[in-house]
Order: sequence, then structure tokens, then C-alpha cells
Amino acid sequence: MYEELKAIAHSSGATAFGVAQIEDLRPYFDALPLDQTEGLSFGITIGSRVSAAVLRGCIIGPTRHYLHNYRMINWLLDQTAAKLSVMIQNEGYNAMPIPASQIVDWEAQTAHLSHKMIAIRAGTGWIGRNNLLVHPEYGSKIRLATILTDMPLKTDSPVERDCGVCKKCIEICPVNAIKESHKDWNKAACLEKLKYFAKAHNVGQYICGLCVKACNP
Repeated sequence: MYEELKAIAHSSGATAFGVAQIEDLRPYFDALPLDQTEGLSFGITIGSRVSAAVLRGCIIGPTRHYLHNYRMINWLLDQTAAKLSVMIQNEGYNAMPIPASQIVDWEAQTAHLSHKMIAIRAGTGWIGRNNLLVHPEYGSKIRLATILTDMPLKTDSPVERDCGVCKKCIEICPVNAIKESHKDWNKAACLEKLKYFAKAHNVGQYICGLCVKACNP
């Protein structure tokens, strides 16, 4: 079913697809009790590209145009995840689609699980200095969603690559939150700027787009 699911994902608008074995990650899913994910040992990652042309309009922060594109990509991913989940269930297996962008803890800024953590294992990319997933072709201009399932599937291998000497995201960050290592990323400074952008730029959502725009592998 791997190739069939991949083909459906791509025909639905996804530009990235991968599968990982994630049994050992289940205890780290922030808002999913272990009994709810029991047996769901495979994670399917799907990703869709954000418009680079729209992002060019983000000069000093996010725009309403970027907000709309951001939301539509998330909607497309959720629709695709739902479609794949129905396919899997029709084959007699369980499937749990995880929303592309749904915060369950606003203070900690965490979702049901880390899409990035599964995407890395599924060979979709690596964690960049900006603490976002970096796709080998699209950079950070990609949104993610995940499907957990007990359907046995071929798994992909992680990408053996990093950001190398590129530091464009460091240079463009308005609050110097991005450092040499993603482990030193200043989450608090980034979050405060996102809160400011949400009001000052009339987007009403915690988005920025500047380091996303700058990321070109």
C-alpha cells in the first residue's frame, strides 16, 4: 500500500511523503494518551509547499496574504490526511490523522505530537538552525501533517544532511532568536515576536515567515 498511498497523497496536493516506525516515540506525544495510540506503530508524514511567491511579500513580518496561504496549505494537508486515513481503514487497519496545525497547549506552544520528529525519521528533511524542518528541495517552505496507523508499511530512511554553512535564517531573524545550533534556538524570544506580529500585522495568528522565506537549501 506504500506506493498507492503515496500516489494518492501527491495527487491530492502533497509534495512530500514518507513513512517511519514510531513505536518508541509514542510516550512523547504530548496530548495523546498511550492507550489511544496503542498499536499505531507507523507514522506517515505528508508535506505541502508554501508559496515562495507569497512569502516574498513578507518583508518585515507576516502579511494577510501569507496567512491565507498558510491556512489553505494546512487545510489541504488535513483533507489529504483524512482521505488517506479512510483508505487505510477501508483496508481493515486503524488510522489516526493528526491536524497539520492545532495547538493544544498555548503556553508551551505544543500540538498533539511533533510532526517534525516523525518527518525526520520518514526522510522528509532535517531540523534547521531555525528549529523548523528543512526539506532538501523546498527548505522550510513546507507544512506537515501526520497519520498514525497499524498498517504495516515500507519505511524510509532519514536524510543524512544538515544546513552546512548556510546562515540566512540567522541573518534575517528580527529578534536574534536563531543561533548556530537549533538546540540554542531562543523559543521565548521567537514567541514574543509572534505575539507582536499577530496584533501589529493584523494576522491574528502566531506566524512570521521571515526565516521560512530565507531558507533555500
